[in-house]
Amino acid sequence: MDVDQVADELYGLRPGEFTAARDAYVAEARRAKDTAAAKALAALRRPATAAWAANVLARQQPDEAARFLALGEKLREAHRNLDGEQLRAAGRQQHQLVTALARTAADLAREAGQPVSDTVLHEVEQTLHAALAHPDVAELWAKGRLAKVPEAAVGFGEIAPETVPARPAPTKASARKESPDREEERRKAEREAAQAEAEEAEAVVARRERELGEAQDTERAAAVVSEEAAERVRRLEEELAEARTAVRGTKAAAAEAAAAVKSADRALGQARRAAERAGREVERLKRAGR
Repeated sequence: MDVDQVADELYGLRPGEFTAARDAYVAEARRAKDTAAAKALAALRRPATAAWAANVLARQQPDEAARFLALGEKLREAHRNLDGEQLRAAGRQQHQLVTALARTAADLAREAGQPVSDTVLHEVEQTLHAALAHPDVAELWAKGRLAKVPEAAVGFGEIAPETVPARPAPTKASARKESPDREEERRKAEREAAQAEAEEAEAVVARRERELGEAQDTERAAAVVSEEAAERVRRLEEELAEARTAVRGTKAAAAEAAAAVKSADRALGQARRAAERAGREVERLKRAGR
């Protein structure tokens, strides 16, 4: 079984269809005694809705995805080199593209029959920011195989120190040649990079606060629904108790009526027998009077 081909197919499905399809392939691999494929497929995780929506974008608009990833490489390169001009230009592109692409991903997801909430939209944006900052996330996203929403990327501070080219120790000659303007440019680039990171961190905090507010609203609404349901249950229990009482009363009345019927039937029988005896006595007396 071609695990790579199957994985590509599975991550193209909607999240709700993923698990059943994956388990079917795992069972097929086991029947074929392909233990390695079964193990690899069983390890595939169902994608979160936001990760799936981002995958749809990468799959359906590969050219846009390629341009976006090229921007990520520019940002990482500018960050490594502390190139202020590149950071400013790429940073402006970053925020514009992330917003636009996240909305495109949401539209594509809705067209595929998977509605996207505001919370999920924020998570798509978070995923795209992470794809810019992390080459490993970018690689999975480009293949359309992200399974979870990556941690929020705050600026580009996540680049490992070993990827940053070491600056050679300045010689006396180079120190003399380095102009104050160059030093100021470097400091300015550092300040701008720090500012970009701070702004991104504030954006993450704002998104989390919105998500918290939405969760609290949902919790309050659920509490109201729960209270209403509990009150309805209480009323229904009271009605049920009253109905049971009425049934018991009806049964008692029915028993009394049945007893009365039996008593009346006995009395009627007795009356009929007395009438018959009286009739026979009248006939006897009539015959005796002759």
